[in-house]
Amino acid sequence: MRRLVLVRHSQPEIVPGVPASGWHLSDTGRDRCRALAERLAAYDLAAVVASREPKAVETGQIVARALGTPFETAADLHEHERPNVGLLADEEQFQARVASVFEHPGKLVFGRETGDEAHRRFAAALANVIERHPHGNLAIVAHGTVMTLFVARAAGLEPVPFWKRLGLPAFVVLSLPGFDLVEVVESVGRET
Repeated sequence: MRRLVLVRHSQPEIVPGVPASGWHLSDTGRDRCRALAERLAAYDLAAVVASREPKAVETGQIVARALGTPFETAADLHEHERPNVGLLADEEQFQARVASVFEHPGKLVFGRETGDEAHRRFAAALANVIERHPHGNLAIVAHGTVMTLFVARAAGLEPVPFWKRLGLPAFVVLSLPGFDLVEVVESVGRET
Protein backbone atom coordinates (compact mmCIF):
# COMPACT_ATOMS: atom_id res chain seq x y z
CA MET A 1 0.00 0.00 0.00
CA ARG A 2 1.30 3.45 -0.94
CA ARG A 3 1.61 6.20 1.65
CA LEU A 4 1.07 9.93 1.43
CA VAL A 5 2.95 11.77 4.16
CA LEU A 6 1.62 15.28 4.74
CA VAL A 7 4.28 17.30 6.55
CA ARG A 8 3.69 20.56 8.35
CA HIS A 9 6.75 22.74 7.73
CA SER A 10 9.28 23.33 10.48
CA GLN A 11 9.52 26.35 12.77
CA PRO A 12 9.83 29.67 10.91
CA GLU A 13 11.57 32.87 11.87
CA ILE A 14 8.68 35.26 12.55
CA VAL A 15 9.37 38.63 10.96
CA PRO A 16 6.93 41.42 11.87
CA GLY A 17 5.85 43.34 8.78
CA VAL A 18 6.47 40.35 6.49
CA PRO A 19 3.48 38.15 5.60
CA ALA A 20 3.75 34.60 7.00
CA SER A 21 3.87 33.33 3.40
CA GLY A 22 7.29 34.99 3.10
CA TRP A 23 8.87 33.64 6.27
CA HIS A 24 11.95 31.40 6.17
CA LEU A 25 12.98 28.76 8.70
CA SER A 26 14.62 29.72 11.95
CA ASP A 27 17.85 28.06 13.08
CA THR A 28 15.75 25.87 15.36
CA GLY A 29 13.48 25.03 12.43
CA ARG A 30 16.43 23.90 10.33
CA ASP A 31 17.71 21.74 13.21
CA ARG A 32 14.29 20.12 13.58
CA CYS A 33 14.30 19.23 9.88
CA ARG A 34 17.19 16.86 10.49
CA ALA A 35 15.15 15.00 13.13
CA LEU A 36 12.20 15.06 10.72
CA ALA A 37 14.30 13.44 8.00
CA GLU A 38 15.32 10.68 10.42
CA ARG A 39 11.65 9.97 11.17
CA LEU A 40 10.64 10.06 7.50
CA ALA A 41 13.42 7.68 6.43
CA ALA A 42 11.18 4.77 7.45
CA TYR A 43 8.75 5.63 4.62
CA ASP A 44 11.23 5.10 1.74
CA LEU A 45 9.98 8.21 -0.03
CA ALA A 46 10.02 8.37 -3.83
CA ALA A 47 9.77 12.18 -3.80
CA VAL A 48 9.41 15.18 -1.53
CA VAL A 49 7.14 17.91 -2.92
CA ALA A 50 6.69 21.25 -1.17
CA SER A 51 4.49 24.29 -1.21
CA ARG A 52 6.29 27.25 -2.78
CA GLU A 53 6.33 29.21 0.49
CA PRO A 54 9.96 29.60 1.68
CA LYS A 55 9.48 27.79 5.02
CA ALA A 56 7.98 24.77 3.23
CA VAL A 57 10.61 24.82 0.47
CA GLU A 58 13.43 24.89 3.02
CA THR A 59 11.84 22.10 5.08
CA GLY A 60 11.43 19.95 1.98
CA GLN A 61 14.93 20.65 0.68
CA ILE A 62 16.60 19.73 3.98
CA VAL A 63 14.59 16.52 4.28
CA ALA A 64 15.11 15.50 0.64
CA ARG A 65 18.84 16.20 0.80
CA ALA A 66 19.21 14.17 4.00
CA LEU A 67 17.30 11.25 2.47
CA GLY A 68 18.80 11.46 -1.02
CA THR A 69 15.27 11.85 -2.39
CA PRO A 70 14.18 13.96 -5.38
CA PHE A 71 12.69 17.35 -4.43
CA GLU A 72 10.34 19.70 -6.23
CA THR A 73 7.75 22.37 -5.51
CA ALA A 74 4.16 22.44 -6.72
CA ALA A 75 1.51 25.09 -7.13
CA ASP A 76 -1.49 25.49 -4.83
CA LEU A 77 -0.09 23.64 -1.81
CA HIS A 78 0.25 26.96 0.04
CA GLU A 79 -1.43 27.89 3.29
CA HIS A 80 -4.97 29.22 3.64
CA GLU A 81 -4.73 32.59 1.92
CA ARG A 82 -4.48 35.39 4.46
CA PRO A 83 -1.89 37.86 3.13
CA ASN A 84 -4.13 40.75 4.11
CA VAL A 85 -3.85 39.75 7.78
CA GLY A 86 -0.89 41.15 9.64
CA LEU A 87 0.78 39.69 12.72
CA LEU A 88 -2.00 39.42 15.28
CA ALA A 89 -1.63 40.81 18.77
CA ASP A 90 -1.32 37.43 20.46
CA GLU A 91 -1.42 33.70 19.87
CA GLU A 92 -4.88 33.36 21.41
CA GLN A 93 -6.33 35.84 18.92
CA PHE A 94 -4.64 34.04 16.02
CA GLN A 95 -5.95 30.65 17.17
CA ALA A 96 -9.48 32.01 17.46
CA ARG A 97 -9.34 33.39 13.92
CA VAL A 98 -8.05 30.11 12.47
CA ALA A 99 -10.65 28.16 14.46
CA SER A 100 -13.33 30.28 12.79
CA VAL A 101 -12.13 28.99 9.39
CA PHE A 102 -12.76 25.41 10.56
CA GLU A 103 -16.04 26.20 12.31
CA HIS A 104 -17.52 28.17 9.38
CA PRO A 105 -15.80 26.69 6.30
CA GLY A 106 -18.36 28.07 3.84
CA LYS A 107 -18.02 31.66 5.03
CA LEU A 108 -15.22 34.14 4.47
CA VAL A 109 -14.27 34.75 8.11
CA PHE A 110 -10.49 35.17 7.95
CA GLY A 111 -8.14 35.98 5.09
CA ARG A 112 -9.02 35.89 1.40
CA GLU A 113 -10.50 32.42 0.98
CA THR A 114 -13.03 30.33 2.84
CA GLY A 115 -12.11 27.02 4.43
CA ASP A 116 -14.02 25.24 1.67
CA GLU A 117 -12.11 27.14 -1.03
CA ALA A 118 -8.77 26.36 0.63
CA HIS A 119 -9.75 22.70 0.93
CA ARG A 120 -10.74 22.44 -2.74
CA ARG A 121 -7.52 24.13 -3.89
CA PHE A 122 -5.31 21.97 -1.67
CA ALA A 123 -7.13 18.71 -2.51
CA ALA A 124 -6.82 19.44 -6.25
CA ALA A 125 -3.09 20.19 -5.83
CA LEU A 126 -2.60 16.91 -3.93
CA ALA A 127 -4.43 15.00 -6.67
CA ASN A 128 -2.18 16.60 -9.27
CA VAL A 129 1.01 15.68 -7.40
CA ILE A 130 -0.19 12.11 -6.83
CA GLU A 131 -1.03 11.79 -10.53
CA ARG A 132 2.45 13.03 -11.52
CA HIS A 133 4.05 10.54 -9.09
CA PRO A 134 2.11 7.30 -9.61
CA HIS A 135 4.60 5.04 -7.81
CA GLY A 136 6.11 4.97 -4.35
CA ASN A 137 5.46 6.89 -1.18
CA LEU A 138 5.23 10.67 -1.33
CA ALA A 139 5.89 13.43 1.17
CA ILE A 140 4.11 16.75 0.70
CA VAL A 141 5.43 19.65 2.79
CA ALA A 142 2.60 22.08 3.43
CA HIS A 143 0.94 24.08 6.19
CA GLY A 144 -1.16 23.51 9.28
CA THR A 145 -4.50 25.00 8.25
CA VAL A 146 -4.76 23.40 4.80
CA MET A 147 -3.45 20.09 6.12
CA THR A 148 -6.09 20.17 8.84
CA LEU A 149 -8.87 21.03 6.41
CA PHE A 150 -7.87 18.03 4.28
CA VAL A 151 -7.08 15.47 6.99
CA ALA A 152 -10.09 16.31 9.17
CA ARG A 153 -12.44 15.70 6.25
CA ALA A 154 -10.63 12.59 5.02
CA ALA A 155 -10.43 10.99 8.47
CA GLY A 156 -13.54 12.41 10.15
CA LEU A 157 -11.58 14.30 12.82
CA GLU A 158 -12.56 17.42 14.73
CA PRO A 159 -10.40 20.06 13.02
CA VAL A 160 -9.69 22.55 15.83
CA PRO A 161 -8.19 20.09 18.35
CA PHE A 162 -6.28 18.35 15.56
CA TRP A 163 -4.82 21.65 14.28
CA LYS A 164 -3.81 22.73 17.78
CA ARG A 165 -1.86 19.48 18.30
CA LEU A 166 0.30 19.87 15.20
CA GLY A 167 3.82 21.02 16.02
CA LEU A 168 6.44 22.63 13.83
CA PRO A 169 7.20 20.23 12.20
CA ALA A 170 4.65 17.43 12.38
CA PHE A 171 3.38 14.86 9.91
CA VAL A 172 0.36 12.74 9.06
CA VAL A 173 0.51 9.48 7.12
CA LEU A 174 -2.44 8.57 4.89
CA SER A 175 -2.94 5.53 2.68
CA LEU A 176 -3.20 5.87 -1.06
CA PRO A 177 -5.52 5.86 -2.83
CA GLY A 178 -8.16 6.01 -0.08
CA PHE A 179 -6.64 8.61 2.29
CA ASP A 180 -7.23 6.40 5.33
CA LEU A 181 -5.44 7.73 8.40
CA VAL A 182 -2.41 5.56 9.23
CA GLU A 183 -0.42 7.64 11.71
CA VAL A 184 -0.19 11.12 13.23
CA VAL A 185 3.14 12.39 14.56
CA GLU A 186 2.21 15.57 16.36
CA SER A 187 5.70 16.93 16.87
CA VAL A 188 9.21 16.15 15.68
CA GLY A 189 12.50 17.35 17.09
CA ARG A 190 11.46 19.38 20.09
CA GLU A 191 11.34 18.84 23.80
CA THR A 192 7.86 18.06 25.11
